[in-house]
Amino acid sequence: MMEKKKAIALTYSQDQHLAPVVIAKGQGYVAEKIIEVAKRNNIPLYNNPALAEELINLEILTDIPPELFEAVAKVLAYVYHIDSK
Repeated sequence: MMEKKKAIALTYSQDQHLAPVVIAKGQGYVAEKIIEVAKRNNIPLYNNPALAEELINLEILTDIPPELFEAVAKVLAYVYHIDSK
């Protein structure tokens, strides 16, 4: 059986947050819609199924836990790199 697609949207502002925050998440149809909105708004996408599996369990508007800081830092570094081009 094929696994459902997962999508998690994060936000991070050093001025407002101690850690990145989950602002949207979903599986299947909802994940497709999150991805569609991101693409339409030129928001970079990053594919990491293992990290998505961890993040999907967090509540919306929850800071990511310290044990995920390193993995999410790699995502943010990628996004900042893409945005700086």
